Amino acid sequence: MVNDLTKGNPLRLILMFMLPVLLGNIFQQLYNMADTLIVGRTISMQALAAVGATGAISFMVLGFIQGMTSGFSVITAQRYGARDYDGVRRSIAATILLSGALTLVITLVSALSAKGLLRLMNTPDDIMGDAYSYIIVIYLGSVATVFYNMISNIIRALGDSKTPLIFLIIASVINIILDLVFILYFSMGVAGAAWATVIAQGISGILCLIYAKKKMPLLDLEKEDWKQDWRHLWMHLRMGFPMGFQLSVMTIGVIALQTALNGFGSTTVAAYTAASKIEQLTEQPLVAFGVTMSTYAAQNYGAGLYDRIRSGVRKCNLLGLLFCVVGYVLVFFVGGALSRLFLGNGQPEAVQQAQEYLNIVVLFYFFLGLIFIYRSTLQGVGNVTAPFLSCIIELFMRTAVAILFSKWLGYTGVCFATPLAWVGAAVQLVICYYFVMRKIGRNLELHKAA
Repeated sequence: MVNDLTKGNPLRLILMFMLPVLLGNIFQQLYNMADTLIVGRTISMQALAAVGATGAISFMVLGFIQGMTSGFSVITAQRYGARDYDGVRRSIAATILLSGALTLVITLVSALSAKGLLRLMNTPDDIMGDAYSYIIVIYLGSVATVFYNMISNIIRALGDSKTPLIFLIIASVINIILDLVFILYFSMGVAGAAWATVIAQGISGILCLIYAKKKMPLLDLEKEDWKQDWRHLWMHLRMGFPMGFQLSVMTIGVIALQTALNGFGSTTVAAYTAASKIEQLTEQPLVAFGVTMSTYAAQNYGAGLYDRIRSGVRKCNLLGLLFCVVGYVLVFFVGGALSRLFLGNGQPEAVQQAQEYLNIVVLFYFFLGLIFIYRSTLQGVGNVTAPFLSCIIELFMRTAVAILFSKWLGYTGVCFATPLAWVGAAVQLVICYYFVMRKIGRNLELHKAA
């Protein structure tokens, strides 16, 4: 049930690994969209705006979790690529121990700061209550998010991208059913949508663990594997923390953007929320390439196959360009219709604002693709400095554009904040990639000569 990405045609391996990740990401987005769609159509547009207003502070925590567990799994993938199976098991044990300890801290800090963050973001009064009801459940359910991301990232590090997909599809169906039951039958409002998401993700993680324990012998940890020293734990923290923090740091820029949006009222917030859901769906091929290149680069780095990493990046760039063109076509032709699914036919102003954002952001998708591919490749070869710097660039550019352009161009100015931040980060990552890979190549040549 594990796959070696160090042998065989790179293009075929990347596609075979990427497609299950893509399908899993799409299903994950679909059940996130189900929350939004059901809330918007069965409760109210204000409820939809409330869920959207929590997006930034939600991702500040969930993004840290995703980045942290992905960072831990880079070490696992490198050990697997080097055929160090004892090291793989020790890495998995370290990941479990660190994830468990950090879950307690994450849950406590996020729950205590939720209301203050919503106030800091100037959340409109008519959606404040629903926004807090939604985000507090998401924060209290962080344990389910950590658990699923930890297990799925470990499995992907061993080359299996199909197993997480299977159980994510199951979770998607459960989430939609629970949405309808909690909102329509139990009248739980937006909190019901949040509970549906948390429960579905927890079930997905449990099913993933049960299946993997039966099919993957490397997950059968022994007593010796749990004996960790500080050096080994620090190796994982050194990868996990920067990858987690870089997503959280990026979110500060998103919070600044959301704060600027909140000043335009709940109708504009709802429009942006609907557009963001559509944007996130069309971006998933690029996200999948990032997940794929992290594992691909880590395994090949562990095996010392420098040329295979460079070949994989080149092929991934071409595939990313193809998917960007498909994204352009989808957004331009069906973006408005999809926006009406969330907002309803009686909100022409909101639909127009949603389409405006999509028309702007889709033109910059290629830069986003470069970010995912180069950032993940650099992380896979153990470089955390350049990816973290790219997030700082995104933070400052998104914040500056959101604040300044919103004053000069109003809502249109806010729409440019995210895509212009992508451009700045992409340029920096491409430059750093070539310097880092040249250094790795020289080191490998010196090692062979010795």
